[in-house]
Amino acid sequence: MSAAAPTPEPRPFAVHALTALLAVTALATAAVEWLNWYYAVDGGYALFVRTGWALLRSLLFLVLIFHLWRGRQGAAPFGLILAVTTIFSVARLVVPKQGYPALPGIAGFAVVAVLCLGVVLLLYRSASVREYLARPRTRWWIGRDGIQRRPVEPRPHVPGWVLTTRVAVFSYSALMLVACVVSVGLLFDGRPALLPLIVVWFVFALVVSYVALFLSIFLVKGRRWARVLLVGLTLVVLLVHLPLCAALLGADGLVRDGGPLLVAALLALWGLWRAGRNGHFTQAPTRPAREPSNA
Repeated sequence: MSAAAPTPEPRPFAVHALTALLAVTALATAAVEWLNWYYAVDGGYALFVRTGWALLRSLLFLVLIFHLWRGRQGAAPFGLILAVTTIFSVARLVVPKQGYPALPGIAGFAVVAVLCLGVVLLLYRSASVREYLARPRTRWWIGRDGIQRRPVEPRPHVPGWVLTTRVAVFSYSALMLVACVVSVGLLFDGRPALLPLIVVWFVFALVVSYVALFLSIFLVKGRRWARVLLVGLTLVVLLVHLPLCAALLGADGLVRDGGPLLVAALLALWGLWRAGRNGHFTQAPTRPAREPSNA
């Protein structure tokens, strides 16, 4: 006869409050994006693409809830990047190309900004949430004694700033692809000669995603050379993406599509600096060579 499964440790109230806040933030973000689409008069194809991407971003709050309930360490940096980029994403949709933004859009942006700020504060300032995300992981096991919940061997600790850098770097490719898809509208405006440049931009964004994935693996392991290469990758991305936004999409596209990536890059560089300052990339001392025996 199988043993009774132990009752799992209840989640603290702060985790339930943060879960509710994330759900409300996702709904509010989607509502503000629809409201902005309703009031927009000069959006066109570009606004359609940016609004569609923003709606997909709203679903990431549900992914964050999953990571939170599983108690994963990466929930905090994921929430920070998601909150910051959501604020910029909503801001670029609320502000029209000409004239002043609609009052409902401004009010909606203020609500989303306050909700995102609340998410960040709970993730980083709530002791209950921090302890819950740092608790030992457990899994269900089926053995001779029946179904039991046993602790899993803990993974090596990864500093929070390293995880922040990792999540920020992963966002490079997605932000570039959005701007690239927006620039596709130029082909339908009588500028087909831009197709090769847009294709190169698209391929470059895909290559960046694979390079970032490769470097992030060694970044977590504390390799100094991975940090150096990630700094170089960030600079190359900025040198390619920002001029292309300005050349193809104008000053408006530079602000709307270049601004979010610039913020993500600054967060990645800041995370690398803080992690390096805390000694994460300090090389471990080498073991001294054994002296030959006289035997």
